[in-house]
Amino acid sequence: MKHIKIAGVPEHFNLPWLMAIEEGAFANRGIEVEWIDVPEGSGRMCKMMQEREVDLAVVLTDGLVKSISDGNPLKIVQGYVDSPLQWGIHVAAESKFQKLSDLENTKAAISRFGSGSHLMAYVLAKNQGWDTKKLSFEVVNTLEGAVESLREGKADYFMWEHFTTKPLVTQGVFRRLADCPTPWPCFAITAHQEMIDKNSGLIRHILEVINIYTEEFRRIPSIDRTLANRYQLELGDV
Repeated sequence: MKHIKIAGVPEHFNLPWLMAIEEGAFANRGIEVEWIDVPEGSGRMCKMMQEREVDLAVVLTDGLVKSISDGNPLKIVQGYVDSPLQWGIHVAAESKFQKLSDLENTKAAISRFGSGSHLMAYVLAKNQGWDTKKLSFEVVNTLEGAVESLREGKADYFMWEHFTTKPLVTQGVFRRLADCPTPWPCFAITAHQEMIDKNSGLIRHILEVINIYTEEFRRIPSIDRTLANRYQLELGDV
């Protein structure tokens, strides 16, 4: 049985992968899939693929394109989530910032350079007409790192997926000033060129399985409650 490592962020849209693994859908095709949660995000996953730590990854399209442009030999093997991602723009709940214009020339917390949170800071700046040359960043690695960084004043704002961070807004840890949608499809399944060259048939089987699960996902009884409970989301948001 071929052992394949697939990486993704520990968020709700990746549940079909976990279900397919738990139900033996990949194993039925002779593939042992190991899912690896990477809370650091797409920049970290692109690095992991470059260093062959994982075979496939579900990454943000923007982070992937940035990594490829930097010389990382990765390719999109298929889209995964075609709708735009809604990035919430967050500040510490007790901070002085009240509107987006207050954030000009302040410091953004990012998971790592080349990540979605890094690139979306530029999208926000362009949308607001800010000078992108004046952007400054604090690397925080994870969502937990962002909470600490904003609380301690090391960074001023943090951009992350709206619903993933909503519990922190509800709890009064973060305050969301606005949302900033990506101007492109949000997630893609990607692999290193060497992986594609040597395992094209294997990748095809993996895609066939996950496509079946994502197509049937919404029809699963009470899947909204499952997502809400598993990822601490509000039922109405699911």
